[in-house]
Amino acid sequence: MIESIKGVNSLFSTGALSSVTNDTSSTASPAVAQGTGTGMSFAQVMGDMATEATNSLRLSETKSFEAIQGKATTREVVDAVMNAEQTLQTAIAIRDKVVTAYLEIARMQI
Repeated sequence: MIESIKGVNSLFSTGALSSVTNDTSSTASPAVAQGTGTGMSFAQVMGDMATEATNSLRLSETKSFEAIQGKATTREVVDAVMNAEQTLQTAIAIRDKVVTAYLEIARMQI
């Protein structure tokens, strides 16, 4: 998910965010990973990030059930839960920023 967030800089036409590196891992969508941004809207990027967050939380839950059944090690469960926690904290931070921006726009005088 963090790789997708780093890929958001392709949505901006200015070079102000050029110092952010794009990590072309398998979790980033192809247009974002390539840095082209062609055909990618902000809504699509946010949708992809939400999907990745949901998948991370599901993986954590699955690993927990596998540990109860004796199919997963404690290390795998801890890694999955920590990844899910980081994903959730990132999603909450993005939500807070969006709400703050919306409230600031709503307070502007016309």
